[in-house]
Amino acid sequence: MHRGKGMKFVGDSRVPAERKPNIPKDYSEFPGKTEAFWPNFLLKEWLVGAVFLIGYLCLTVAHPSPLERIADPTDAGYIPLPDWYFLFLYQLLKYTYASGPYNVIGAFVIPGLAFGALLLAPFIDRGPHRRPVKRPFATGFMLLALAATVFLTWESVVNHDWEAAEKQGQIVEEVEVDTEAEGYKIYQENGCINCHGDTLQGGAAAPSLAGIELSKEEIADIAVNGKPPGMPAGQFKGTEEELDKLATFISELGGE
Repeated sequence: MHRGKGMKFVGDSRVPAERKPNIPKDYSEFPGKTEAFWPNFLLKEWLVGAVFLIGYLCLTVAHPSPLERIADPTDAGYIPLPDWYFLFLYQLLKYTYASGPYNVIGAFVIPGLAFGALLLAPFIDRGPHRRPVKRPFATGFMLLALAATVFLTWESVVNHDWEAAEKQGQIVEEVEVDTEAEGYKIYQENGCINCHGDTLQGGAAAPSLAGIELSKEEIADIAVNGKPPGMPAGQFKGTEEELDKLATFISELGGE
C-alpha cells in the first residue's frame, strides 16, 4: 500500500486517529438535567445549611447544655457519663471481662477488632454486587456492629442513675471555707472530706454541708449516729470536744 492522501498511520488501533480536547459539555446542552454551579446550586446549599443552622440554634436555646459544677478530684462518689456517641464503649467497660485487670481488653482489644473488621470488610468482600443480600460478609459485619452499638447504648442509658447524676451536677452557691480552722482539720481527720468534698459542697455520695439548715446538736447527732440511707453510724472517731467544734464549724458555715 502506498502512501497517499487520506491515509493515516497509528501505532495502536485503540488510539483514535483524531484527538479531540477533553472538555466537558456546557450545562446548557442538558436542559432539565443539570444547572449552573453558581449561583443556582450554591444558593440551594446555603438555604439548606441555613435551615439546619436555625434548627440547631433553636434546640440550643430550648435545651441548654447540662452544665455541672467545677470538677472535684476529691469526690470519689462522682458518677461519670460520657457523651451519647461513646455510651456503648462506656457500657463495655462495666463488664467483668473488660474492666479491672482486663481493662486493656475493653478499652483497646475489643474496639480495635470491631473497627478493624469494619475497615477490612470492603477489602475482604470485593464482589461487584450492590445489593446487601448478595454481599453477606460485609452486610453481616455492619448489622452486627449496629446491633452491638444500639444494645450497649441502651444498656448504659437504662442502668445509669439519672437522679443521682442530676443531684451531683447541681451548681450550688460557693461559700468561703476557712481551711485553717480547727473544725475543718477535724473534718479532714475523720474522713468527712471523702464524701462531702474539700469545700463541703457534697457530691453523689453525700449532700452539701454549706448553709445546711440544721442545729449544732442535730449535726453532732448525725456525725455520731449517722443518717440513713447514705451515712452509717460510727463515722466520727474524735472526742466530745472535737465533736462540738466540728458541729459548730459546720453550723456556722455559710451563715451571715
